[in-house]
Amino acid sequence: MTPQDISAAAAMLFEADRTGEQCGLISSAYPDATLEDAYRIQDALVDLHYGAGRHRIGWKIGLTSRAMQQALGITTPDSGVLLDNMLFQSGDTVPKGRFIQPRIEAEIAFVMGADIAGAGHSRADVIAATDHVAPCLEILDTRILRSDLTTGKARIITDTVSDNAANAGIVMGDKTHAFDAHDLRWVGAIMARDSVIEETGLGAGVLNDPTTGIIWLLDRLAQFGHGLKAGEIVLSGSFIRPVEAPAGSVFAADFGEFGRVDLSFD
Repeated sequence: MTPQDISAAAAMLFEADRTGEQCGLISSAYPDATLEDAYRIQDALVDLHYGAGRHRIGWKIGLTSRAMQQALGITTPDSGVLLDNMLFQSGDTVPKGRFIQPRIEAEIAFVMGADIAGAGHSRADVIAATDHVAPCLEILDTRILRSDLTTGKARIITDTVSDNAANAGIVMGDKTHAFDAHDLRWVGAIMARDSVIEETGLGAGVLNDPTTGIIWLLDRLAQFGHGLKAGEIVLSGSFIRPVEAPAGSVFAADFGEFGRVDLSFD
């Protein structure tokens, strides 16, 4: 894709986010777009948000489960940027119309205590740089149509990555923990929507250990001379499938001793 193509695609996504009206698939408009093209679009999109007054508060890692990777025909996670207007707290209510087609995932959030950058870091390095971990929910949204209106072709990885990895919000839970207070592979959640259990899962569903996703993200960011900053939040990846969040729905994610996260939608 040319620089002009990248800018045009980013502007289309930014406008969709601003108006709440979905745009067409990037993969339909630019069928030869590569994954790196998609990340270039994401970077340009995030720059537009910075220009509108937003700032980065962290990163998200997505597509960490085997099932999600197989569904999209890929073998690697993806990443996106968390912005300050995406942050919610447990017990909050999302205003009506804030998102287009929101869905909810359960995750473990890492909050960094020190800067860390560069490739080839070990699990011990990530632990040393982490201030604490916490239960959280990710709110996904899609500024891109889920399928092409003409062909019926479903969106693919270049669409989701371009769309800031479908990231829209983060909901921090009611407890924080030292990294070694729990075995994160065995931290699980019971996700209920409107008092009906929709999903359950364990942290091991995230690349066998949520810490592995942080290492992957550091390796990817190192390619561009970036890293993680103290105070930034990193969503390590979902261990449940996305659950639709229609207007009026109420979510409760019970992480047991690890905490809980509650969220409502007007």
